[in-house]
Amino acid sequence: MFPDRDTLPTGLIVGILVPLITFPLLYLLFLGFENLEFMSDQGFRPMFKERTSAIVAIAANSFPMNVYQKRRATDTMRGIVLPTFAFIAVWLYFFWDTIFVA
Repeated sequence: MFPDRDTLPTGLIVGILVPLITFPLLYLLFLGFENLEFMSDQGFRPMFKERTSAIVAIAANSFPMNVYQKRRATDTMRGIVLPTFAFIAVWLYFFWDTIFVA
């Protein structure tokens, strides 16, 4: 499922693609549950769906990290960590006001 090469560019590609694929899937799942009336965003803080989908998508990078750790592919793991931290920084930038409201 994941490429076998132990290179930094492989890790960068995996580390970027996993959250970019996971986010729309999770967001659509939230919207689908809302349309089916299984759940609602009433009572949650603003942008709950976006924040939660984004942070879970970023956390999804832990799965390929675990796969490459078992393979002892340290360069690929480094490549996954770099975009993960970049995504976390972007997440904090966009959602700082909705998280840390006084």
